[in-house]
Amino acid sequence: MSLDDLYRQVIMDHYQHPRNRGHLEDASVAVALHNPSCGDELLLELAVKDGRVQEARFTGRGCSISMASASMLTEAVRGKPVAEALKMAENFRQMLQGGPAPENLGDLASLQGVVKFPMRIKCALLAWDALEKGLSQAGEKACPARNEVQNEENDGRPGSK
Repeated sequence: MSLDDLYRQVIMDHYQHPRNRGHLEDASVAVALHNPSCGDELLLELAVKDGRVQEARFTGRGCSISMASASMLTEAVRGKPVAEALKMAENFRQMLQGGPAPENLGDLASLQGVVKFPMRIKCALLAWDALEKGLSQAGEKACPARNEVQNEENDGRPGSK
């Protein structure tokens, strides 16, 4: 069996038997994203406490790449410090842009082949985009003063950021 065949099997296993699929009752944040180029839809729910991703779950519908990536993401980030989860997202994004695969990716390494199909990269990144947005929101909730500043800067007036 070739490495490509093994990777395809891992992707299909996560697609057909997704891990951590369903709603999270005690979610700190929930991020819904849509990939208009292919119709993938994803809701990622995170429980973030004491600087750690305590739990991660997802629901949605889409292609095998996006759903498998979401399944793998939820397994990979559970229990990780927020900074480590964000670094993992950065490394994953770099891998899909043709960079080297970081060590200890586990099942995520099976998505490295997506780089050969540029139209599918957005599918693989959908859950990771939601993770980054969700962890940003969780950080904002933990630091209300930062929220106030951000809201003032983004008030829609000309010259606002």
